[in-house]
Amino acid sequence: MNDDVIKAGVAKDVDYMGRLFRDFQAVNSAGISSIMPLCMSPYFSLVLHEAKRKPQAIDPSAFNGFSKEAEEVCARARHSLKLFEDTQRHIAGQLRYFEDEISIKHSKYFFGNTWLRLARKWEKDLGLFTYEGNLVTTSHAAAFHLGVEAEKLFQNDNGKYMLGIMQQIGQCFGALGARVDTQGSETFACHLSEPEVKAKNVRSSTYYAQAFNGVATPAINGTLTDFQVRMNFLDKIITAGADTRNLEYTVFKIRYITLYQVLSSLKILKDDARYPLSRPSHTALESILNKDAAGVITNGAVREFRNTLIHYNLLRGADVTKVDLRQPIFGLVPQYFPSYDFEELSELVDTCIRETTESLNEWAKGV
Repeated sequence: MNDDVIKAGVAKDVDYMGRLFRDFQAVNSAGISSIMPLCMSPYFSLVLHEAKRKPQAIDPSAFNGFSKEAEEVCARARHSLKLFEDTQRHIAGQLRYFEDEISIKHSKYFFGNTWLRLARKWEKDLGLFTYEGNLVTTSHAAAFHLGVEAEKLFQNDNGKYMLGIMQQIGQCFGALGARVDTQGSETFACHLSEPEVKAKNVRSSTYYAQAFNGVATPAINGTLTDFQVRMNFLDKIITAGADTRNLEYTVFKIRYITLYQVLSSLKILKDDARYPLSRPSHTALESILNKDAAGVITNGAVREFRNTLIHYNLLRGADVTKVDLRQPIFGLVPQYFPSYDFEELSELVDTCIRETTESLNEWAKGV
């Protein structure tokens, strides 16, 4: 049964990604077909990284064309979803990575490119991308979740390196069964409005100084901006055209695990006295974390549910006799959430996403 759950989970994710690739190719919008894949990139890597770790259930030959370099990129992108729960970096490591590998290296690349010294004050190093006025990704957030080292991201090769990695990822999905010629149901990409995708460039030092916790904590503000765009993507984009109470497996999975990681990371930040937060910031965190829905979703008793969604395999707390591959999330919802069926949990998740997103967007305006 465990292997059957792994196979079914991977098959559902791969089928969804194939339909999404199809829809990205079909939409007549450069904004949608270029910006939205950046929002989805860590989830592409999550599927491949975790599927590759299940050779007893998933044919290893699907990854024969996957280079060591592509594997490492996928691993970094997949682990980026842990946010402050990353046991290798923790908060300190994530903030240091954001500052050293994202902020500083992006500034170094984008600044000093004009011969006219007086014009340099207008140079910009941070791209902001919005949908219907909501920030859904930034160039910093996208770089963090791509898993590509800055030196290779910015190397002067006309995009050859990135194209090679993306081709390998696409080939692996194809080998696992993803099809761009499928007649399956539409994904969110078909339900977005092209004119609503906007982009502008700003100076990151100015932008982060005015966001969240204020001028004293630019790295914290930068990582919180990443949390903000993650949540806006869940709230405004990935459910476009769908019923939030009856989401398909992959969409529910992406929403749940991302919400879980953002809430858990905010709690870690709130509880760590080493990181100075203003009183308004503490108030903002409490307004997010003290909601009933947030408590249900991040309760320690349901962590195995989150783990199964991420890693595919069943864990010790699962009653195998009650697993049903025909049911949403294979019948696991009532096992971990006895007071909820799938539709009720979906509604709770949707409520929590909306509340958390609204609070982060308000907090992002600064204190």
